[in-house]
Amino acid sequence: MRDGKIFGSEIFMSKKAMDFCLFNQNGENTCLKDFRGKWVVLYFYPKDNSRGCTLEAENFRDNLQSFKDLGAVVVGVSPDSVKSHQNFAKKYNLNFSLLSDPEHKVLENYGVWQLKKMYGREYMGVVRSTFIIDSEGYIKNEWIKVRVKGHFEKVKQKLSELVN
Repeated sequence: MRDGKIFGSEIFMSKKAMDFCLFNQNGENTCLKDFRGKWVVLYFYPKDNSRGCTLEAENFRDNLQSFKDLGAVVVGVSPDSVKSHQNFAKKYNLNFSLLSDPEHKVLENYGVWQLKKMYGREYMGVVRSTFIIDSEGYIKNEWIKVRVKGHFEKVKQKLSELVN
């Protein structure tokens, strides 16, 4: 950890996950510490209703029971508003928490708010990433610059290895 931010998987494996509190799609204040005692699949995604983000959310939704069976909860975080999350969750029947970070504080602290390039244009945005946090609040695995296809299977496999 450097300057309160997480950098590089080798550096922080088994480091305490930085606690935070954000509002979910129902306007409820949700803190990472609320999940103590459970494993957490914390995933960061760029934008509600975009093609990749929708597919990723649907994959977690459709496989949520297998994560629950392993004692884990799934939590998504993006810079979208509570209202946007509410509409996204309703439209796609999402059955897990989506947290709103419009000020990018958590995104920055987890090192996923980065300079991106598309079509020759540079801008700041979310680098799709996933962290597995154990029941005591320690980061046990991470994926940065995630490709959606097949990702939830990798997360589920790793979680199963870590839990068992």
